[in-house]
Amino acid sequence: MLFDSPAAPDWSPGDLFQYTVRVDRIVFHNPDSGFCVLSATNNNDGSPMTVVGVTVFVQEDDIVKCKGMWSSDKKFGKQFKASDLEVLPPSTAEGIEKYLSSGLVKGIGKHYAEKLVKAFGVQTLEIIEKHPHRLKEIPGIGEKRIAKITAAWEAQRAVRDIMVFLQSYGVGAGRAVRIYKQYGDDSIAVVRQNPYRLALEVAGIGFKVADSIALRLGVAPDSMMRIKASIMHVLGELNDKGHCAALLPTIVKEAVKLLQVDGALVEEAVEQVTAEGHVLVDTATDSQALYYLPRILAAETSTAQNLKRLVNGRFNAPSDSAVSVLMSNSESEFGLALSPSQKDALRLALKSKVCVITGGPGVGKTTLVKSILTAFSPSEVALCAPTGRAAKRLSETTGLDASTVHRLLEYSREERGFLRNASNRLDANLVVIDEASMMDIRLMSSLLHAIPSHARLIIVGDVDQLPSVGPGFVLSDIISSRAVPVVSLTEVYRQAATSKIITNAHLVNKGQMPAPVQSGEKSDFFFVPVEDSTEIPNILVDVVTRRIPDHYNISPMQIQVLSPMNKGSLGCQALNSKLQATLNPHPSCKIERYGVTYAVGDRVMQIVNDYEKEVFNGDSGIVVDIDTEEDDLFVDYDGKTVKYCFAELDELRLAYAVTIHKSQGSEYPVIVMPVAMEHYVLLERSLLYTGITRGKQLVVILGQPKALRTAVTTHKAVRRLTRLSERLQHAVGV
Repeated sequence: MLFDSPAAPDWSPGDLFQYTVRVDRIVFHNPDSGFCVLSATNNNDGSPMTVVGVTVFVQEDDIVKCKGMWSSDKKFGKQFKASDLEVLPPSTAEGIEKYLSSGLVKGIGKHYAEKLVKAFGVQTLEIIEKHPHRLKEIPGIGEKRIAKITAAWEAQRAVRDIMVFLQSYGVGAGRAVRIYKQYGDDSIAVVRQNPYRLALEVAGIGFKVADSIALRLGVAPDSMMRIKASIMHVLGELNDKGHCAALLPTIVKEAVKLLQVDGALVEEAVEQVTAEGHVLVDTATDSQALYYLPRILAAETSTAQNLKRLVNGRFNAPSDSAVSVLMSNSESEFGLALSPSQKDALRLALKSKVCVITGGPGVGKTTLVKSILTAFSPSEVALCAPTGRAAKRLSETTGLDASTVHRLLEYSREERGFLRNASNRLDANLVVIDEASMMDIRLMSSLLHAIPSHARLIIVGDVDQLPSVGPGFVLSDIISSRAVPVVSLTEVYRQAATSKIITNAHLVNKGQMPAPVQSGEKSDFFFVPVEDSTEIPNILVDVVTRRIPDHYNISPMQIQVLSPMNKGSLGCQALNSKLQATLNPHPSCKIERYGVTYAVGDRVMQIVNDYEKEVFNGDSGIVVDIDTEEDDLFVDYDGKTVKYCFAELDELRLAYAVTIHKSQGSEYPVIVMPVAMEHYVLLERSLLYTGITRGKQLVVILGQPKALRTAVTTHKAVRRLTRLSERLQHAVGV
């Protein structure tokens, strides 16, 4: 039964009440989930009450209609828990101006809100909705802005309708915007018909949220729709962990753990999704069946086929005398003497149609590539790397233009794919891909498709670094297959041997502790022991903001903090908050979205590939402007400014501190890296080695000696389930 009564009723658990209240103070509001705690006044009798519920947007002085039940909390006292909380449109001129000033309606900020309310008073919202042509009466508002305001008004109304439908399922405002962008006016119908589509088709909504919605909509726990969706989710999760495929027992085990259903039902669902072609079974190279998502199997298969095509392509190998002349010219041009091992490596590379050059820092990979490039004119060469920073460094070291793989392949927004492909290949006689350890199977597949059969391919990377974030173990698989020649450089170049960063990186890679700095010794590598891990955050901030800048005359903005993980007191999230507060304490403008404050001057990183904006996972930049009138934030990426609407800010993270995984392919002047036992599950040699090799001028490791020793001595064999190595062996006939 629903009661409409004063704020202090006689009530029993389960009794439903309805109130209209005015918000006096917002005690808490999470803009992502919509969860809020409101201090309010009952409009009926003026009594105070605390309302807890979920809403997209709420401000002080808003009028809110809420339905729900009273409860008594031991910590917070009596609260009204609203199962339905609706913010009513404001009815006073003051309320309307405040509502429009909030930025909820894109195109109307504080400036135009004031003008509109001054002109139309309490009729302002009705004018916007029913008579938008009248907005032209306001100076500065033309057809273009009217179109933007009208579209934003319709969109926010549609998003609010979606939120009313989804709010009890924990889907926040930002996700509702994405659902609306994906499905438009069909959003609610799509969700009702098959909520699991959200997990597959809408960024930021995972299986668990979609499953929660489905169960509340009445989908049976043992429904085949639910179990089949879980199989796709399990395979996707394994892809995210680097695996290309899975064994049937793994799929069944993970799905059973996720759904709490009988394993026989999962096996039946696996048969159905394979029969429908949503999952493919591969037994091509041995008797053990592997289960793939179709796009991953296609990428792995095409990578092997295209490498075979390139290896077998038409190729006139240079003569021994031509190689000798090129070596001599190279030594003269670069003013160095190649070692015997480098000459052997260069000879092999020059005589190979496809080859891999691998080795750690300071072993001459760049020198080798530069020597090879002297045999080609710049117009014949395509240089690329997986990230923007890696491409920029490749360009600086070679003196030739280099680009990201994505830009080299010319992504098209209209086609939603790469323009350079099997039917429109690159115009190049030599393709060089640097930092190849970062290449996942999908990106490598796309690149190989686009390389013409006559072109030579050089794959450069450090196989001992962390593997790609995406699925596959591409560089390692190519090397282990023995399908193409491999140049493995191990001798540290004489000039590089003077760097403690490089010598200690090699020590760590061999499982040895970094060499301590002797008293009075100049060094570019330091380990600062801190036994009590609770002291590390404050010491780290002091090192970044005062000690290093004062001693080395380096700006704190040139110092990159790398952490093994995101969470915890020494994770990136906590460190970013501390560093942001210290390094950017008084920004000209700031906003909060998804629980993170973004301010002008902040360092940020893109965390997903956004082909529309042409910014990719791992790209770093600086927030240069925030437009609260238009709900836009602008980031400068090495001279290129990219616009984000506020609903897209979950694509960004603060980047004063980033994970070591995210730093791959980048190089920074100064690295500061905390290492503590709270990182235990991630303390591993390749992680530490990768972090150290990101530093160019100075590396400072700060933390517990036991944790450093654990990282150095722990070598976890990377086991990613792929079949690329076997496919290459079969294709090339090894």
